[in-house]
Amino acid sequence: MSSGTLWLTILGIGAGTFALRLSFIHLWGRLRLPPVCMRALHYVPSAVLAALVVPALARHGGHLELTPDNLRLLAGTAAALAAWYTRSVLVTLGIGMVGLWVLQALV
Repeated sequence: MSSGTLWLTILGIGAGTFALRLSFIHLWGRLRLPPVCMRALHYVPSAVLAALVVPALARHGGHLELTPDNLRLLAGTAAALAAWYTRSVLVTLGIGMVGLWVLQALV
């Protein structure tokens, strides 16, 4: 692929992405969703975060490992409990990171 074709491809994809996002921003101001949909959209960020984090915690060495040997899973569980108890992002991150460091140092 020549450099001109590559740059045209990149610019085309960028323009398409911009147009797609702009269309949703433009329509969002005019579109009225039912209250049930608005309540459901409130949980989308949490669901996406869980979908990204849980597989990273549950997999160890390329396969599913739900055992006490999986230190990331243990630290993630401690962080989840801290999040539930304190509702603080900084405390959750601190407990998760320090917990993983301590567990790795002990093993």
